[in-house]
Amino acid sequence: MVVLVLVMLAVRITYINASSGDQYSKQVLAQSQQQYQSRTLPFQRGDILDANGTVLATSEKVYNVILDCKVINTKEDYRQPTLTALKEVLGVEEDTVTALLDDEKTKSSQYHILIKDVTIKEKRAFEEYCTGTDDNPLTGELKIQRARVKGIWFEEDYKRKYPLNSLACDVLGFTYSDNSADWGIEGYYDNTLNGVDGREYGYFNQDSDLEQTVIQPVDGSSVVTTIDVNIQQVVEKYIQAFEDNMSGGPFGTDGAKNIGVIVANPNNGEILAMASSDPYDLNNPRDLTGFYSAEEIAAMNDEQTLDALNVLWRNYCISEAFEPGSTVKPLTVASALEDASLNGDETFYCDGYQMVSGTKIKCSNTEGHGEETLSDVIKNSCNDGLMQIAEKMGIEEFVKYQKVFNFGHKTGIDLSGEAGGLLFNEQTMSSVELATSSFGQGYTCTMVQEMAAICSVINGGYYYQPHVISKVLDSKGSTIKTVEPIMTKQTISSEVSSLIRSYMQASVESGTSEASKVPGYSSGGKTGTAQKIPRGNGKYLVSFIGFTPADDPEVAIYVVVDEPNTDAQANSKYPQYISKAIMTEILPYLNIFPDEEVTGEEKIDAGDFLAKVVAEDGASEDATVDTNVPEPDISEEDITGGDNEESDGLTNEEAGLSE
Repeated sequence: MVVLVLVMLAVRITYINASSGDQYSKQVLAQSQQQYQSRTLPFQRGDILDANGTVLATSEKVYNVILDCKVINTKEDYRQPTLTALKEVLGVEEDTVTALLDDEKTKSSQYHILIKDVTIKEKRAFEEYCTGTDDNPLTGELKIQRARVKGIWFEEDYKRKYPLNSLACDVLGFTYSDNSADWGIEGYYDNTLNGVDGREYGYFNQDSDLEQTVIQPVDGSSVVTTIDVNIQQVVEKYIQAFEDNMSGGPFGTDGAKNIGVIVANPNNGEILAMASSDPYDLNNPRDLTGFYSAEEIAAMNDEQTLDALNVLWRNYCISEAFEPGSTVKPLTVASALEDASLNGDETFYCDGYQMVSGTKIKCSNTEGHGEETLSDVIKNSCNDGLMQIAEKMGIEEFVKYQKVFNFGHKTGIDLSGEAGGLLFNEQTMSSVELATSSFGQGYTCTMVQEMAAICSVINGGYYYQPHVISKVLDSKGSTIKTVEPIMTKQTISSEVSSLIRSYMQASVESGTSEASKVPGYSSGGKTGTAQKIPRGNGKYLVSFIGFTPADDPEVAIYVVVDEPNTDAQANSKYPQYISKAIMTEILPYLNIFPDEEVTGEEKIDAGDFLAKVVAEDGASEDATVDTNVPEPDISEEDITGGDNEESDGLTNEEAGLSE
């Protein structure tokens, strides 16, 4: 009977194998795959380093705690030890886990993320809790209970960290949870910094042996920036110092609507520091609590919240276009010298205004500067002289040189979010627009455009594309690409460049830029004080652009203060004080040595400069403004203007404009 049963069983097995063997094989394989599921092995995003190797952004390994409800539910003995372990080590409440183990939708689940971003220290603590250590082994009943902790495993992941928090936030940008980015270096170099995920999976082969295949992830490349953390910290320190000094003004707690600073090497386009006011924490970029009250945040809908965040995340130095004003006067003079409209020996007579096509456009000094050389025109920031120079050039040549200096086009800086600005062309520019554009009102540009253009004027005439990355490194730290400076054009001759440097030096020695001078160093510069649109509303943007040393510039700085928090905003000393404080600290750090004698009276600590800001609550004699310019026929939201000269203003009747 036993033999007969065995024969019948063999026949049945043979029949099943012949008729349905493939179906059962698939079922077995499916069951095996449940135990050996494929899983993703995440890549590590590359680091961002400063010029000295300081880590600005990195990806730290973290772990997700995975709950396997099916395994825990296979035995009642597994439940309580596992609940206790999660509570004691990781702080997970028992009710949270119990709900998942008992819910019909999740009790058979083998993958549920219980906690994200657990550190390696926490992971080790959990493992040691379950298995003990060499120094403290588990014994007896405790060992039996801890061995019943089941259904918990740790999945590797990476979390982006910014060790210096808000430092250089506008330049760096940040990543989203999926390792993508839209802002700053993180956004521009997203594909470079990202790698490729790997995969691990297992299966049974035809011999029923377990096969495991692992495709290792490819980590992302790292980038080395031209940003120097030490210079960046000095820049941000004095932006904050200005904010603190001016926050007691009549318009709220901010020192200004916006403050922007760029420090650059004028000889190769490297950006050494770039910052603006209102920095945010890169590790928590959606935190608005430092900028709005709890009531304001609660009242925001999703769209309003996103708008507020986008304003916070924008890089003022590359994304905001404004009328540059008198800081571009050296460019106008350089253009006229280069196209031979001027030879450098001319003199100009300023009587306080120019009549242009029936429009009276006043100079900063409404009484007139009198007879002036070309150097005097820059030193005194004379609108009258600039309008005469532009008239000599004519519209065609003026528009041509605006394009030579790359206005109206993006610089191509390797940061996300750059704006281009707006210009008149030959058809839309009239004689009035030509006159006002000569001193920087009527068209718009960004800070980085202005910086790149001025650098070309002072470095011998070579226009370099601004950039913030110098090297790309592989995951092992070896250099795979060196980013060489890109010289795109020659804007002016070296002879003209030398003249412009001397004119800008005169502005620092005895002109409107005197407050910027760092004792012991020769330098050049140009101020700007611009009345914003709508004209006559008392809103001003003040600025300063300068360089050191005067004969052979090694470092350039551009400071913009948009609507300083004071009743009288038209004071060009504000950006000059910021520039002076920054340059006083960074010049020795850059090994740029004094080239002039310093008297005892000039030796003032840099920190004292900004203390003067509160006392300078009002326009000084050399802080002058253009209030006499018609509003440009260019539409752009929040358009701002840049000039440094003071005048009484131009009424609608004087401008020939209707109400």
